[in-house]
Amino acid sequence: MEKIKGGASNFWLCITRGTIVALCIVMVAILLFAFIVKWASLSESVISAVNQIIKIVAIFFGVWACIKKSSEKYLYKGMLVGALFSVLSFLLFSALNGTFSLDLTFVWDLVFATAIGAISAVIIKILMK
Repeated sequence: MEKIKGGASNFWLCITRGTIVALCIVMVAILLFAFIVKWASLSESVISAVNQIIKIVAIFFGVWACIKKSSEKYLYKGMLVGALFSVLSFLLFSALNGTFSLDLTFVWDLVFATAIGAISAVIIKILMK
């Protein structure tokens, strides 16, 4: 029974670590990109595309931080890191912006982040072999 409890605790600790890594990466990258946007005249489509790339990279490294030591249940871990990242980044950036509006964009972002988490987990699992 202790092994099961420890395993569940380890599982969620891994998800938390991966999500925190992803959030830290996205905050630093967004801050750096904001400086670039301030100096350069970039179109809205470029800003949107770069933001998506930043999310993908952040989720990838978050999943990597989660499954690098134990690739057991890697697909679930990747999906959960992506989903939790999406929810927490929504809450964080909504708080910074001062508005909380749940709409279809949030749902698509959640689906996108969960899928990226799963894809990242598969890629990392293949690279670990």
